[in-house]
Amino acid sequence: MDQLLATPGLAWLILAAVLAITELLVPGIFLVFVAAGAAVTGVVTLIMPEFALLFQVAVFIVATSAAVGIGRRWYVDNPVPSADPLLNDRVARLIGEVVTVVEPIEAGKGKVRVGDGEWLACGPDAPAGARVRITGAVGTSLNVEPVIA
Repeated sequence: MDQLLATPGLAWLILAAVLAITELLVPGIFLVFVAAGAAVTGVVTLIMPEFALLFQVAVFIVATSAAVGIGRRWYVDNPVPSADPLLNDRVARLIGEVVTVVEPIEAGKGKVRVGDGEWLACGPDAPAGARVRITGAVGTSLNVEPVIA
């Protein structure tokens, strides 16, 4: 233990390894960026061991921030393809669906049944029971148009 404290660079590298292993065991936490910051700090501290702990922490913060920035840029430039890209966009999934008017659309406002729920709807006047197609949404209100048979 005394050797570990006498060589702070080694302690930073061990911390980096522990964080990287934790990232592998518990996916989705994004500890890899923190591990990269700890690894850079470990290497810098091994090269220049005379730096105080405060400087080491500053290097760690800067290196981790840089790793996060680089990683974020990489994820933006290389998005992971999804089998269902609209998974978390319920309104986008509804566009094109044909639904039933449950409260008449009068003066541009009414309600439609979507699945087992009712949504506010905006569009041309339509009586209760009419079939309409969802074309978009504004806030929590669906934009609809009459289905032409």
